[in-house]
Amino acid sequence: MISAGLLTSEVLQLGWLVYGPALLWAVWRAPWLELFSDFRRQHLLFGTVLSLFLLWLVRRDFESGLAFHFIGMTAVTLLLDWPLAILAGALAQLGLLALGRQELAAIGVNALLLILLPVWVAEGCALLVERFQPKNLFVYIFCAGFFPAALTAALCVLLGLGLLWWSGIYAMPPWLDDMAAYLWLVMFPEAFINGTAITGLVVFCPDWLETFNRTRYLQAPWKDDESQR
Repeated sequence: MISAGLLTSEVLQLGWLVYGPALLWAVWRAPWLELFSDFRRQHLLFGTVLSLFLLWLVRRDFESGLAFHFIGMTAVTLLLDWPLAILAGALAQLGLLALGRQELAAIGVNALLLILLPVWVAEGCALLVERFQPKNLFVYIFCAGFFPAALTAALCVLLGLGLLWWSGIYAMPPWLDDMAAYLWLVMFPEAFINGTAITGLVVFCPDWLETFNRTRYLQAPWKDDESQR
């Protein structure tokens, strides 16, 4: 998370220009009819918002204006699908704003880093996995859970550094050349948290995952054998 004081007005406006239409598109594409008629979906949405809010509260704030915390949006995207995932992230951000842990001017940029980018990566990987239609459950857990979360963490750090560099206000640290080594320390915990959450949902509550094909992944092996005879 980046403070508004570290970014120029142009970068802050760019964040809103990207985040605003994406949020409106998510509102338009959200399954409101199913959401209002299904209490289970409502509980999942509000529970996810609360989980994101608490996860983003557990963070390390630095005096420079930067803050580090885990993202968790990969698991949220696989759980709710991308429109409701964006809305859940937006509601969690409003909660941080109400507590004074988020700045209104920086919501667009931080949403770009912590909501839109993770949702885009997770949705793209999930669609790619679904395109190949693998029957191995571990392919879904790794390629749609672990890997997108790790990729998201790396891209979030790199994009955030790019925005800071573009603004020219924040003085880059002298050890920036060693960033590749530090990226692993960010990628693995993010992948572990999201991958573990997806694994638990697949095992105990597979019906909750909107992007999980239960019929294909959890079918009995003997059914394949009989179909080939």
